[in-house]
Amino acid sequence: MTYSNKLFDKKVEAFGTLLGHALGDVPVYSSDYKTASDIDYPKRSAYRSYYNGVYMGYKWQCVEFARRWMYINQGLIFNDVAMAYDIFELRSVRDVTANVELPLNAFANGSQRHPSIGCLLIWKEGGEFEDTGHVAIVTEVTSEYIRIAEQNVGHALWSEGDNYARELKAVINEDGEYWITCSYGDAEILGWMIQTEDETFAEPTIDVNVELNTLKSRRIHIAESKKRSWLNIANNDEAAFVKAMGGHFLSDVVEEQNRYLILSKTTQHALENASNELHGLFMHATEYVLSNDELLSQFNLPNAILPKIRQSWDNRLNEVITSRFDFALTEDGLKVYEYNCDSASCYMETGKVQGKWFNHHKLNDDENGGKDLFKDLVKAWKKSHVKGVVHILRDDDPEEEYHALFMQDAIRAAGLNSKVIIGLNGLEWDENDNIIDEDGEQVSWVWKTWAWETALDQIRQECENLDKQQNVYEPDQQKGKSIGLSDVLFRKNVMVFEPLWSLIPSNKAILPVLWSLFPNHPLLLNSSFELSDELKALGYVAKPIVGRCGANISLFSKNEEFVESTDGHFSEQEKIYQQYFPLPHVEGSYTQVSTFMVAGVYSGSGVRVDRSRVINKNSDCLPLQFVNDKQFLQE
Repeated sequence: MTYSNKLFDKKVEAFGTLLGHALGDVPVYSSDYKTASDIDYPKRSAYRSYYNGVYMGYKWQCVEFARRWMYINQGLIFNDVAMAYDIFELRSVRDVTANVELPLNAFANGSQRHPSIGCLLIWKEGGEFEDTGHVAIVTEVTSEYIRIAEQNVGHALWSEGDNYARELKAVINEDGEYWITCSYGDAEILGWMIQTEDETFAEPTIDVNVELNTLKSRRIHIAESKKRSWLNIANNDEAAFVKAMGGHFLSDVVEEQNRYLILSKTTQHALENASNELHGLFMHATEYVLSNDELLSQFNLPNAILPKIRQSWDNRLNEVITSRFDFALTEDGLKVYEYNCDSASCYMETGKVQGKWFNHHKLNDDENGGKDLFKDLVKAWKKSHVKGVVHILRDDDPEEEYHALFMQDAIRAAGLNSKVIIGLNGLEWDENDNIIDEDGEQVSWVWKTWAWETALDQIRQECENLDKQQNVYEPDQQKGKSIGLSDVLFRKNVMVFEPLWSLIPSNKAILPVLWSLFPNHPLLLNSSFELSDELKALGYVAKPIVGRCGANISLFSKNEEFVESTDGHFSEQEKIYQQYFPLPHVEGSYTQVSTFMVAGVYSGSGVRVDRSRVINKNSDCLPLQFVNDKQFLQE
């Protein structure tokens, strides 16, 4: 028999051309990116593929096709992966309709469990599939060959009447082992993935001890000799921190000053992977919202700034400096509460103070959770393309003071100049309608502790008519008019960190969007714009779509039994409803794990604790270390 490589000698079709239909009448498209039209695909976001509102992947890559084929034909979807070969490490798929996870087993090439129609065929990285690997759908299995459907290989029209792209040679040996060879001599097949509970001949699954997912508390004995100062008040940020805290400690609760938390190395890796994956999911959801006017209206943003948000997304997608995920970590794993991409706090506690606490008490055998945070911030500022003085805008608040000074230290270490502005003190208009500081220096680059929402309140008051007319808000210099925050942050010649688009992923309205795009994702909590019967039965949290520091949150357990609520200044905001998933209670305190991102990449972890179930502005940060698994289990 001659085994077909018939795609390889055919004409390459332009990007997006329909090449054929796989089983279930699923269309397959050319992925020849060299021929993609700049008109049809003007920016990266245009390449994202959705089906029934669920994100499938990038057009028209192999992973996108595999996920779309499974979703259409089987109602199943596998988690997002960085590379195609990563699929071979997955061990579950989600039934979107039934809201359950089903087992997915991997069988190595040469397994006695043969591939079956509809299973995933996975290639190793290397050779033709260098860096990425490859995935295809098996459409026919015989003792001499298999047939597969795929995207991003060949880019040629399928033969008329065929529902497959290629045939691959197969051999069954005397032991019943099924071996497949690739059409490309330098590409290697890892094996196949079958949704089945039968693990016979499957690759082993590494069972994670659930105890590794727990938070553990340690206490130290602080001798009199150790009660001396340990923060260097000659450093402005540390002096401000000591002043804010009333002493050299992370907590002003005496009983907490000798306590720290530990997590396993396994959990450290899980936090890193989850944070990086979630950043990608939130970015997908942000793009989806900005492309959907009806969804965007749920975010309660002034119409006059929407064009600026879209422009910010198009021009400054990769220019975020800081952001923070907040998680609940239990024996069942991780669930994310929200993503703060705008004015994220606790960077100094995690990136500097907890490390000094460990050093002072000679607790350096294990890994400080924030050890890389400061140096990563320095790298991010070096890559920020800032070409002048960074004006750091902050409110007259003790926490914002040390936070601003800590960031100023990172900016200085990156070789950049900066000034801290309290409120808007000293800012004024010059004769050319630019904003200048008290030294006459133009304000062109800004990092802020202020939330964007603070500026929006000013805009809402100023431009109700603009909202109705769908005009674009532009701050105007007026003789005698004092400068407002929106005048600075929305000025055309002022570049602000974090970018304006960070309003979208920081808004709680993003959470129901995520749930609709990635239903039943293991890191997400069921979220909705409306209070559903399902959420009433599960228990839910009512959150204002815009809020800070845990304000105006109400918690209800199963069957709407009231648990707790918080006060605040955001009671007039629209609400979303998120599944109630309580924080673990560790040594008398509810404990939240936060991961800190720099330039969209995981950089470190910290914990916050409180007697309340809701972490808020006054919740303490305690030191966090990562401990090797063996030692952790012996605690």
